Amino acid sequence: MIAVPIGITAVLILLALIAASSLRILREYQRGVVFQLGRFWRVKGPGLVILIPGIQQMVRIDLRIVVVDIPSQDVISRDNVTLKVNAVLYFRVVDPERAVIQVENFLAATSQLAQTTLRTVLGKHTLDEMLSERERLNLDLQKILDSQTDAWGIKVANVEIKHVDLNETMIRAIARQAEAERERRAKVIHAEGELQAAEKLAQAAEILARQPQAIQLRYLETLTVIAADKNSTIVFPLPMDIIAPLLEAVKRSGPASG
Repeated sequence: MIAVPIGITAVLILLALIAASSLRILREYQRGVVFQLGRFWRVKGPGLVILIPGIQQMVRIDLRIVVVDIPSQDVISRDNVTLKVNAVLYFRVVDPERAVIQVENFLAATSQLAQTTLRTVLGKHTLDEMLSERERLNLDLQKILDSQTDAWGIKVANVEIKHVDLNETMIRAIARQAEAERERRAKVIHAEGELQAAEKLAQAAEILARQPQAIQLRYLETLTVIAADKNSTIVFPLPMDIIAPLLEAVKRSGPASG
């Protein structure tokens, strides 16, 4: 009488364990790659997934964007400058089947691929390009990585270069280069100003040459400015256009008075 309830209880416990082992709950951002007797069967989820114990196995895959920090890489630029560059990688799984079957560990594989691609791509550019054209380099890295990870069911959303670290010697050299560039620009601006001033003076001289009265007015204006300084002695050359009529009048009146 006692053995029957114990047997029933054992069977019920066994069935409960089998049912528990056959049930899986996948969240909205998860998918399950189900294998049946070792062969790919289908991708399941989200929600409740029922598996046949001992026959079917499932691998969970997260479809959310994964952020991977690419450690600092030693890069030699095209102009033979040694520097360290690190970046951050954003990617997500778009094909769970390929992410499980085509690569053993898609996270590690994508991270290693990003490191080698970072060194290869940046090595083709100069230091100035790395510092001033970072957005274009980010886009190039994203396209190259996306094309290579497509076979793994991985979509590379973005790659961002974070830091470009230089040694002290290169920092001082860049500072000297920037200072020389500022001096060059200052000299160019000064020379352009002198050129424009010379052009304006040449135009003014041409106008004054066509109007002799204007020259006389300029002389008188200059005398007014000098007189305002309260100088005791003023030596000012008079133009021949002003004194020539006086000399001619003196010459004409000389014989008449004699």
